[in-house]
Amino acid sequence: MEKRDGFHSGIGFVLAAAGSSVGLGNLWSFPYKTSQNGGASFVIVYVLSVIVLGSLLCIGEIFIGKWARSNPVTAYKKINKFYGIAGLIGIVGSFIIMTYYSVLGGYTLKFTVNSFQDQSNALQTFSANTWEVVLFTGIFILLCAIIISLGVKRGIENASKILMPVLIIILVGIVIYCLCLGEGVKEGLNYYLNPDFTKLGFKGALAAMSQAFFSLSVGLGILSVYGSYMGEKIKVGRSVFWIAFFDTLVALLAGLAIFPAIFHHQAKTGVALQESGIVLLFSSMPLVFAKLGIAGKIISFFFFGMVSIAAITSVISLLEGAAQFVSQTWKIKRLRVVIVLALVCFLFSVPVAISLGQGINGGHFLSLGDRNLLEVLDTTVNSLLIPIGALAVSVAIGWFFLRPKDRHDLFRPTLLAKKLKEEGLDLGKFTVVFAFMLQYIAPLGILFIEATGIVDAIWPEVGGSRIFSSEGLIIILIGIALIGILFVLYLLVFMKRDTGCNDDEERIEAKASSSNND
Repeated sequence: MEKRDGFHSGIGFVLAAAGSSVGLGNLWSFPYKTSQNGGASFVIVYVLSVIVLGSLLCIGEIFIGKWARSNPVTAYKKINKFYGIAGLIGIVGSFIIMTYYSVLGGYTLKFTVNSFQDQSNALQTFSANTWEVVLFTGIFILLCAIIISLGVKRGIENASKILMPVLIIILVGIVIYCLCLGEGVKEGLNYYLNPDFTKLGFKGALAAMSQAFFSLSVGLGILSVYGSYMGEKIKVGRSVFWIAFFDTLVALLAGLAIFPAIFHHQAKTGVALQESGIVLLFSSMPLVFAKLGIAGKIISFFFFGMVSIAAITSVISLLEGAAQFVSQTWKIKRLRVVIVLALVCFLFSVPVAISLGQGINGGHFLSLGDRNLLEVLDTTVNSLLIPIGALAVSVAIGWFFLRPKDRHDLFRPTLLAKKLKEEGLDLGKFTVVFAFMLQYIAPLGILFIEATGIVDAIWPEVGGSRIFSSEGLIIILIGIALIGILFVLYLLVFMKRDTGCNDDEERIEAKASSSNND
């Protein structure tokens, strides 16, 4: 009998899940936050947060998928019929991220293919050329769609087995090169890794917690989707350890490459460069590479090629969540679903591309105040949708996974641990600790992070004091309105509907294959 589609090896699953976590944020956000919040002290808090909070939720979400063998909506419905809304929020959140991630993915492709040309001013010229940005965005989406259309085994797993090792090899090579640049390297390392707990403070510790929380892709249903395709022999706990390891490794290595190169450039030219955000990646780094001669062009090609790989592995996981749900719910062949979703993503990406280009070049078309559409969408997802999805994981397993008659005794992590072991999640002696943390500690941590995220959006800190932001309030209200719409949609359309499972998807593909053979 032919093996069903899914991850057939532990390393394939780990690399795919790590690929979903390793994204553009690892390559500019993490290094910058580390340097600005106490260096090594930030890293220490980050790693502890990954262990205490991020990994717990990662294990929980993967387990839900593996246990249910279905898309996130069906998986949560199996726990509680009203709970499927959590899966729907995660899928929609993933699709929103995909619309603007694809635009940035287009930027990475453009900068990769143009590496052997002068890119000193490429960010302004490329972003202003809307049709070229749209073209590269379309190419990027097409590459991701091709991988997804091949299925989990032939597409996602095989691609991840190639792309993730290549990404790490390239990154290690770039780190070695940048550490050998000479002048300014020591200052760059000191800026990046010098431990300074006085700079960390409460704000820095909170930034480290948030980074750990969001970095592992928890709360979007992605890990649940990948978990649903796990082979029976693949261990959840061991897999999460390696996922967290690779995610953190890439983030740390990125800083070891970026800051020595930037400070070497500043030491040679006396010109300070911006060290954060999209400008760091697409303006500051090209200026650094331009001063390194032919070697800089080669390094530029591999650097932006590596960033492109990170973007592709992230977007294929985002697209897979929506593709699985649509295919299983409406019983449609994967290829057709992927084509439609890719086209819809492309159409939504166009206004994001226009808005981002306007923002980079000082315009405000398709923007909310001073914020372009990418920033609006990113804030909406990160401040509301992702924390709600993560909270859903914690509450679903910590409280609703037990049978109703078992919930009378609330403080019974041992009872939950026993139930989890019966359902296949055996973490050894840690199972009881895991159950306790997921029931009591994780929900409080998530609520705290979400509350501070909303406060930061509405009252951002400027010059050491907080000011009210009407744009931030509007963004939060947009997010709340979106959640309300999804809730009504779920009640009216999906709650009582059969939203399918992985077996349905297998039957759809088998039927299509049989028809083609006939």
